[in-house]
This record gives sequence, C-alpha cells and structure tokens, in this order.
Amino acid sequence: MEQRQMERQPEAQPAKPLDGTDLVLSVARDDEYGMLTAFFAANHLEVDTEEVVPTDVRRTWKITRKGDDGLVGAIALAMRQGEYIIDGIAVDESYRKTNIGKTLLDEALALVKARGGKRVYLVARAPGFFRKSGFGTIPREAAPNFFECLTCPQYGVDCHPEVMLMEV
Repeated sequence: MEQRQMERQPEAQPAKPLDGTDLVLSVARDDEYGMLTAFFAANHLEVDTEEVVPTDVRRTWKITRKGDDGLVGAIALAMRQGEYIIDGIAVDESYRKTNIGKTLLDEALALVKARGGKRVYLVARAPGFFRKSGFGTIPREAAPNFFECLTCPQYGVDCHPEVMLMEV
C-alpha cells in the first residue's frame, strides 16, 4: 500500500559544480527516486514503502562525482499533513564531514523558504549535525503524528532518534 507521491521534478535544471571538488549538485530526476531510497537504506536509514501517512515528495537532490556519476549524497524534501519534512538525508561515509550534508540541507531549506514554508520537521539519528544547522529537539508528543518511527516498538528501546524542528 504505497502512499508516496512525487511532485514532478523541474525539467533540465543544470548541475551545479561544488567549488574545489570533483562533485556536482543536481535535482534528481523522477526515475532516480528508487536509486536514492536504496542509497538511504545503504547508509542505515530506514525506508518504509508501506507508509501509514501519505507522503508527497516535493524535491530530491543528489550530489555525484563528475565523470562516473557515483552517488555521494542525497536528500528528499516531502510534505505530510501540510508540513514540510526531511524525509531522508544521507552522505556516503567516505564523504562525511566535508559539508555535503550541509549543502544538501541548505538546498532543501531554501526551497521551503521560497515556497513560503514556516517550519521543517525531521527525525534524526545524528542530531548534532542538525542542531548546528538550526534545528532544535522537540518532545515526541509535540510533533505531528506523522513519523512512522514514533509508533515503532523499537523507538526508545534499540533506536533513539530525536524529533527535531526548525522554524524557517
């Protein structure tokens, strides 16, 4: 019972080279979403194809290596129940601590602001990264009830992510 819908990605946006690197940032094509979710899963994010709450993916971005198009980072910005969420963000382990995550997050937040969004929610396994970017931890009860992991029996037992919010 897949409840994920994709907003059509913009046509022919040019890739943006990242200064001083062999990497490029681009909007992922609609047909690349499966590749991105596989990347998220490979980087230890839980990817649920049987979502309880409908998710409308607004935009996905990827960072790839020039030449071989090797995927090194990706982010998915979505909406649930009228609220923006970071539905997934991952960076290949060998590229962490090189500002790739910040670059991806900045792209997503810029789109939220451009579309008049007021806040962005996420569930973080790496809350320190998000705190540095302006997110704050909120009580689980204060978050809209649209994160499946909050109802997972492992939440707070073997898995201890933080629910976070940023006012934009």
